Amino acid sequence: MSPPGKSHVADDVFNPKQPTGKPSPSKVPLPLPLAAMENDDDQILSLSLRPKRFEEFVGQTQIVENLRVAIQAAKRRGEALEHLLLAGPPGLGKTSIAHLVTHEMGAKITATSGPAITRAGDLIGILTNLEEGDVLFIDETHRLSKVVEEFLYPAMENFEIDFIIDKGPYAKTIKFHLKRFTLIGATTRAGLISNPLRSRFGMVYHLEFYKPQELVEVITRSAKILGITLEAEAAQTIAERARGTPRIANRLLRRVRDYAQVKANGKITKDVAQAALSAQGVDGFGLDALDRRVLKTIMEFYGGGPVGIEALAAALNEERDTIVDVVEPYLLSVGLLKRTARGRKVSRLAYQHFATLKDQRLELFAASNES
Repeated sequence: MSPPGKSHVADDVFNPKQPTGKPSPSKVPLPLPLAAMENDDDQILSLSLRPKRFEEFVGQTQIVENLRVAIQAAKRRGEALEHLLLAGPPGLGKTSIAHLVTHEMGAKITATSGPAITRAGDLIGILTNLEEGDVLFIDETHRLSKVVEEFLYPAMENFEIDFIIDKGPYAKTIKFHLKRFTLIGATTRAGLISNPLRSRFGMVYHLEFYKPQELVEVITRSAKILGITLEAEAAQTIAERARGTPRIANRLLRRVRDYAQVKANGKITKDVAQAALSAQGVDGFGLDALDRRVLKTIMEFYGGGPVGIEALAAALNEERDTIVDVVEPYLLSVGLLKRTARGRKVSRLAYQHFATLKDQRLELFAASNES
């Protein structure tokens, strides 16, 4: 999610081609993935649920501990913190950590995103306005243009920028001296960060998916902030279906709250949580409609795989980046999908999961007929 108040450039649209020699499923508009289903009110609530101090931050224990040590050491030396790169799937807390680091350093943060910095002049304007020890947070760092990235190298290393004005025989170089700042980069595609840029970050950390028990802590804390009556078993149910992602856990909590207020007098029990999540199309594995359609397409139209990502995106009529950034990381982490040199393959566990879902639907159908 782009930081509030900053310009946002839409993702490049992938124009798919139909795969040859394979049947194509019907072109039905896909529902938005879980991570992209937040409206403006949801985004405001997400901001209010963000931890304000490291003591409130749940999960990523080793990363947080290493950062706290680095921050204390930098403050004792009276220096700015080293540049920091945070990588990992969306919704794991990269932006939250950036704001926590800024708060702990007693600094000011300037937030932007890679696609928003289109010209070198934009970057120079941002950098020259930074004060000593300030933090520049660049979300989606891997989408910085090559020209802008080249200007970042001397800024990160020597805290200066050489800017060429005019052209030809009248060309002049102006050197901008910068105050020592900390660059915090966040990326969902660490492999697309160039080696020269990556090497200039003093600290590089990869955020992992959360365990269900950690998500229970996140959900319990959010429920207290929102004033929600939540049973422990209900929190566990939501955590198990939150795809290991705090942002999704908080979103599902709000949807379950809405369901409970309308149909269960506001109290969230395990049964209420299960009913609400089923109504949202979230199954026991935390998969939504798009996740299931990706897996079913590979199973039914490509014999379980392997299939290339371009062919898969074309068959689904979906953007390539959505599948790679939003869908695949969780499916890979839970063992439902395999990525091979020849393409994507579904695992035996995926077949077992769909068989279980089919049995559950048959049981519900039989129960409804009996009643």
